[in-house]
Amino acid sequence: MTTDPCFLGIHELHDRLRRREMSAVELTEALFQRIDATDDAIRAYLAICREQALEAARRADARLAAGEVSSKLLGIPVALKDVLLTDGVTTTCASRILDGFTPPYDGTAVRRLKDAGAVPLGKTNMDEFAMGSSTENSGYAITRNPWNLDHVPGGSSGGSAAAVAAGQCIAALGTDTGGSIRQPASFCGIVGLKPTYGRVSRYGVVAYASSLDQVGPMTRDVTDCALMLQAIAGHDPADSTSVDVPVPDYAAALTGDVKGMRIGVPIEFFATGLQPEVEQAVRQGIRELEKAGAVVTDVSLPRNDYAVAAYYIIAAAEASSNLARYDGMRYGPRAEAGDLTATYMKSRAQGFGKEVKRRIMLGTYVLSAGYYDAYYLKAQKVRTLLKQDMESALSGCDAIVAPTCPTTAFKLDEMTQDPLQMYLSDILTISVNLAGLPALSVPCGFDDAGLPIGMQIIGKHFDEATVLRLGYAYEQATEWYTRRPAV
Repeated sequence: MTTDPCFLGIHELHDRLRRREMSAVELTEALFQRIDATDDAIRAYLAICREQALEAARRADARLAAGEVSSKLLGIPVALKDVLLTDGVTTTCASRILDGFTPPYDGTAVRRLKDAGAVPLGKTNMDEFAMGSSTENSGYAITRNPWNLDHVPGGSSGGSAAAVAAGQCIAALGTDTGGSIRQPASFCGIVGLKPTYGRVSRYGVVAYASSLDQVGPMTRDVTDCALMLQAIAGHDPADSTSVDVPVPDYAAALTGDVKGMRIGVPIEFFATGLQPEVEQAVRQGIRELEKAGAVVTDVSLPRNDYAVAAYYIIAAAEASSNLARYDGMRYGPRAEAGDLTATYMKSRAQGFGKEVKRRIMLGTYVLSAGYYDAYYLKAQKVRTLLKQDMESALSGCDAIVAPTCPTTAFKLDEMTQDPLQMYLSDILTISVNLAGLPALSVPCGFDDAGLPIGMQIIGKHFDEATVLRLGYAYEQATEWYTRRPAV
């Protein structure tokens, strides 16, 4: 096992900090040294908060010296996806239309991490406004996969995934609208959790598709994932979609015992188009859970083929509405023109990237008179059917286990000229968002090129504890999560 603090888990570092074997300042400085040494190649970060982070680490050391050890996140350096508002630190959503925008407050998830004593190191790169699956759509930089710099890290939370995998932070926050935590977690060989819709507050998250967006943790192992979720979960009156339900002790759920648990394997998720090495690795992962005592059965999600079409109509429609506020008047740079309408048009034309423009236009079209019923309303009806399929499959089992993605990380520029092919890379994750369910991606192997493979565990509403329990049991039976990229 590694002794490099940049690659240790939250639970391991908490013990070191508590015993005063190292200070939070020393740990933070080690992470910045790692960032300085590797981020020119990876480009995981858009903004580094060096002085703020060191000051937060000094405060954490003072709390530790006073005997405070209640929070395992105290003094732990983390990274934040640039879609999360951060008081006094630029938040651009990787878009030129928000260039230089500095929020006056923290989003709820960020504030809860800070209250727990975590040390934010900086803001990570992403696909612009979270629209993409490769982190090639950023207005500022292209992030590369630490396992192979010629490949993408996934998206839209690719910067957070790459930072965790490369040892540039101990844990990170991402957002997941159609797979944007789980897919990059799979591509980068880390753990990523999309919580139930409503489990984590979206207050202070720049909206892409409001009925789908959810904040979640990205870590190197399941234990750290449980600790991060514990810190950010819970009702928030500031978010009307936040649900007031009890938050269990997620770490206590990590018993390693899955005997008698029922696992559903969706036959449609192993259809044509699945990379052979992905299918082999995931099926082996299912066998490992079966050896641990889980009961495996086939389930069906017969309408999953319609998920991508429904998702890209609903998400684009919501994006069209949400992004109407970016017009050069209140946020970011303004392109001066002859009159108000021309200023709007020029500011938006210069500020938005190609993919964002594509989705705004698609969303505006499906919401327009004469097309609303044919597209948007029909997509919402399909969403209901997909949700029913998921709930029906889960009615006879505790969780569903499947591949996270059809393939491992693709090469840079491989899909940028074919947006539809890029959209199809989310086919195994989208249904979870449409149904509002929790899902976890855990490393389960590597392909012949040495690129990571992820296994997805999907649970019932607000049952993240079961999802984490299964992920932990699998993790303890294997060693995939212990491997590190060479970068």
